[in-house]
Amino acid sequence: MELQVHLLRTSFAHIKPHLGEFGVSFYQNLFAAYPQAKPLFTHTNMVQQQDKLLQALGMVIDNLQNTEVLSNKLRALGARHIEYGALPQHYSMVGQALLTTLEQYLGDDWTPELAAAWQQAYEVIAQFMLAGAEARAVKQHSHD
Repeated sequence: MELQVHLLRTSFAHIKPHLGEFGVSFYQNLFAAYPQAKPLFTHTNMVQQQDKLLQALGMVIDNLQNTEVLSNKLRALGARHIEYGALPQHYSMVGQALLTTLEQYLGDDWTPELAAAWQQAYEVIAQFMLAGAEARAVKQHSHD
């Protein structure tokens, strides 16, 4: 699957000057649409959480053409998210909140083509993270 690298990078560059607010808006959108996700963040420093989200997004954008690095980092991230209580169904919530927030910040630049590029990119991100989560879960069960 070929990611739309140029579209993703160009649109992310437009958001970069507003990354701090973007992180805040993302979690506002997530909790507004999916209040059931809020308990996952009860004991979370949200400022640090927003930074982690933005670092992860930046890492993805930087490594769009380096599938091996991207795969390894996202699998590790998915494995860590198991410990935070993240479940497979949470990934679609996060994906939807991400697309909503991107649309908010990109305004008129948010075209159907760009929406499809980000949707596709998020599906790849989620697949890698879920694979890492699954591997971690299997490993945990084998030690029980």
